[in-house]
Amino acid sequence: MRIAMIGTGNVGRALAAGWSRAGHDLVFGSRRPDDEALREELAEAVGARVPVLDPASAATGAEVVVNATPGTESVALLGAVGARALTGKVLLDVAVGFREDGALSHPVESLGEELQRAFPGTAVVKTLCTVDAGLMCAPHALTGPSTLFLSGEDAVAKRTVGALLRDLGWPEESLLDLGGIATARGQEHYSLLFLGVAGALGTYGFGIRIVPPAAEG
Repeated sequence: MRIAMIGTGNVGRALAAGWSRAGHDLVFGSRRPDDEALREELAEAVGARVPVLDPASAATGAEVVVNATPGTESVALLGAVGARALTGKVLLDVAVGFREDGALSHPVESLGEELQRAFPGTAVVKTLCTVDAGLMCAPHALTGPSTLFLSGEDAVAKRTVGALLRDLGWPEESLLDLGGIATARGQEHYSLLFLGVAGALGTYGFGIRIVPPAAEG
């Protein structure tokens, strides 16, 4: 599958490396596509030389587009990519936005919802924003099973994203479909608790697990 990573930071690099190992065809979308130093950094991070194009060109040729940009800038950056390049694609949204004061940039409506409204012809699926970049491709590093969430309106798109998550090592039983894109609010708001837990544990390397009630009888 051809996957376009929009964003070349830690999250984009980690996910590109994971999906490259799984055999997918990766391309980065960057505002600095001709920066040779960036190209070398990305090749080292991924473990293979990956094409680096401008964001619109990267998205146009991909089946799945991954939003790994800063959440405060995602709408503008993807707006520059353009609805035409994103129409008919799955947009896997990982981003969460924080203001300078540490508050969420989307306190009422989630970024995932805003992106879905901005690009109605694109199937937005929110996931992966409840774990640190280092664990996105390494769920086996945890001491036990962890839960990963999916939010989105399109069932086919969520199945596509679920398959990509399994390619990163997340077993089917770890994936919990929360429902429509409005449920992305919960995923994004969890980031506040995530930071609190990280401070208490002294590490970002943890997951969460949804524990269902015991069966009656």
